[in-house]
Amino acid sequence: MNSTVLFYIIIAIIILNFVVDKILDALNAKRYNDPIPGELQDVYDEDEYKKSQAYKATNYKFGLLTSTFSIALTLGFLIFDGFEFVDNIARSFSDNSIVIALIFFGIIMLGSDIISTPFSYYKTFVIEERFGFNKTTKKTFWLDKLKGLLMMAIVGGGILALIIWFYNLTGNQFWLYAWGLVTVFTVFMNMFYAKLIVPIFNKQKPLEEGSLRDKISEYAQSVGFQLDKIFVIDGSKRSTKANAYFSGFGIEKRVTLYDTLVNDLDEEEIVAVLAHEAGHYKKKHIIFNLIASILLTGLTLYILSIFISNPLLSQALGVDIPSFHVGLIAFGLLYSPISEVTGFIMNHFSRKFEYQADDYAKGTYAAQPLITSLKKLSKNSLSNLTPHPAYVWVHYSHPTLLQRVRNLKK
Repeated sequence: MNSTVLFYIIIAIIILNFVVDKILDALNAKRYNDPIPGELQDVYDEDEYKKSQAYKATNYKFGLLTSTFSIALTLGFLIFDGFEFVDNIARSFSDNSIVIALIFFGIIMLGSDIISTPFSYYKTFVIEERFGFNKTTKKTFWLDKLKGLLMMAIVGGGILALIIWFYNLTGNQFWLYAWGLVTVFTVFMNMFYAKLIVPIFNKQKPLEEGSLRDKISEYAQSVGFQLDKIFVIDGSKRSTKANAYFSGFGIEKRVTLYDTLVNDLDEEEIVAVLAHEAGHYKKKHIIFNLIASILLTGLTLYILSIFISNPLLSQALGVDIPSFHVGLIAFGLLYSPISEVTGFIMNHFSRKFEYQADDYAKGTYAAQPLITSLKKLSKNSLSNLTPHPAYVWVHYSHPTLLQRVRNLKK
């Protein structure tokens, strides 16, 4: 195989992924006007359902525009040797492979962010605003952008620099050291994300004493679930959409409630949502996902170590000087079909785990308040109640609302 053949394989993979995604999107869009299933008739009234349909259709058209623009840009960048151009710029600043890689990825990431920002801005301040979701100020939007770029530069750049250093030091054995580094980082982030990262973007405070906290504590004690750290986060500064999540483990275990969730649901429903989240913890889903993520990372790095030294990877992207950073880009494009398969598998387990967590909540608390909470959350986010099964299978990490309601009513 020569670099030209590899180049066309990369082009074929990109186009095939795009075509499959657009077919799935189109199949899903055809279901937007389907009648609401009987079990979900109380989610929307007629006007709300029309609003939901309009929201879905608007996002579908916008997604079609952005994804088409993205693939056109990507193909143009490949065909006209954009990676060689960026690589030459990076090499003009230094002869050090780590510095070259950091500049190379810095240019690509910054350029990508500059190009995507107008679409993100339109999505936030036009589409989300039109349908009543947006609470983000322009100041918050731009601060989020700046903070995100700084974190990417510091954290992402630091990890990349260490991985290339391992590669320069140990050759193809670098994957073991890189795997160890990423594993430590993943475990650390799982433990301390809510304490260290969330405060950069949001304010969070302990849930005040009162009947809600008492009910949560009473439930937690009834199932032997030690829960001292209950926080409320100011999700309403960006959106009206609601959420709740567990994070950390051991002494760093905590639950975080969006203030929108606290406002939208009654106390019984909030406890039912937390019972579902406790089910994930009790059923060891969090540990499973953590271990699966670490193992998949190890597999990916091992496969990368087999191919990264092959100059064909860099040459396939039009870069004559072989390098780790350009090879990494080519490998990522070639690896995407495998990534899709592992994504399908993880989504399958995720949907299974959601049923198990629902069953746990039903068994240790009650089914009805969880059903009503799911319906309220779907209504408040104008969710799609009639998605296409193929779209669900590929993209959904949770069962559909209809599937969850039917399961809870068994």
